[in-house]
Amino acid sequence: MTDQAAEKRTSAPESVRFPLVFGLDTFGDRNGDADGKPVSHAQTIRNVVAEGVRAEQVGIDFFGIGEHHTDYFPMPAGDVVLAAIAAGTNRIHLGSAVTVLSSDDPVRVFQRYSTLNAISGGRAEVILGRGSSIESFPLFGYDLADYEELFEEKAALFAELLKGEPVTWHGTTRPPLYHQDVVPHTESGPFPVWIGVGGNPQSVIRAARLGFRLALAIIGGQPARFAAFSQLFQKALEKFGRPPLPVAVHSPGHIARTDDQAREEFWPRWRDIISVVASDRGFAIPTEESFAWEAGPHGALYVGSPETVAQKIAANLRALQATRFDLKYGMPGLTHEALMTNIELYGQEVIPRVRELLAPAPPGPPSSGSS
Repeated sequence: MTDQAAEKRTSAPESVRFPLVFGLDTFGDRNGDADGKPVSHAQTIRNVVAEGVRAEQVGIDFFGIGEHHTDYFPMPAGDVVLAAIAAGTNRIHLGSAVTVLSSDDPVRVFQRYSTLNAISGGRAEVILGRGSSIESFPLFGYDLADYEELFEEKAALFAELLKGEPVTWHGTTRPPLYHQDVVPHTESGPFPVWIGVGGNPQSVIRAARLGFRLALAIIGGQPARFAAFSQLFQKALEKFGRPPLPVAVHSPGHIARTDDQAREEFWPRWRDIISVVASDRGFAIPTEESFAWEAGPHGALYVGSPETVAQKIAANLRALQATRFDLKYGMPGLTHEALMTNIELYGQEVIPRVRELLAPAPPGPPSSGSS
């Protein structure tokens, strides 16, 4: 191997105990047509079904739908859409990315995803979140002043529901349960549950305490700064007497045939959507310079050609001691055709290249002194 090739190869972390997994996430970003006009909410949802089916066809491991309740992310019932995808697929895992548990009923969330698990033959997963997008709180009558308490109590109840036994529980955020059998039962144990974390170490510790997996939602800044969360998670699992669990990375991006094409397609849509949500989320309005940095080697956006994106994914999986990467694809205004191209390039070129980059280096020749 040449020195240049050695620099390009990024070996997987020595502590890997889990297989590499590659997923796609969408918020049901409202598509645009060829003239730049938004298509209907209904057409956008139908397009997501087609995208999920295509994801399996090109070898992607997971397809996730994040809950949102807005005109530009019209996806309030992702589990229904995932069930439609399940009917047209056989292998790909399907789940939320994320479910806003704080403004939902844990019993109903469990029932919906255990139903999806039955329909899909055991392929359901759930990523639970506190709600970095908060439009669901006023919609369903929840007070943001109860933000922490809602998630803490409901996550604890969800952990009890996963045990598959009658549940006795009481708290302040919903009526108590007394030896309640919750159906449908899963056929082969609990489905995988993750907690999405965007920068709160207490959420990392909570995930470990409850025995949930960790999904790092990194949408800005240097991904490497989240390495401390991966380390904290494994240490907390050990402290709570739990076995090691995998860490995933969720980040936005867009893949096209060239770097220039990907950035030209993604940048104006990224600028527009961040400008819309900036005041609620505390984001700075992006500039072309800040976007170029985020899309560069040290930022959090995975925008570029297959080789550019693959190199960045491999480097950050290693830096974060993670074994799963979920690309949040799409932006409001992108066409369905551009998203299908993104999906195909991700499955057919990016994922195989990342696996190659993370494969263990082949053993060298024996030393001249060996017998």
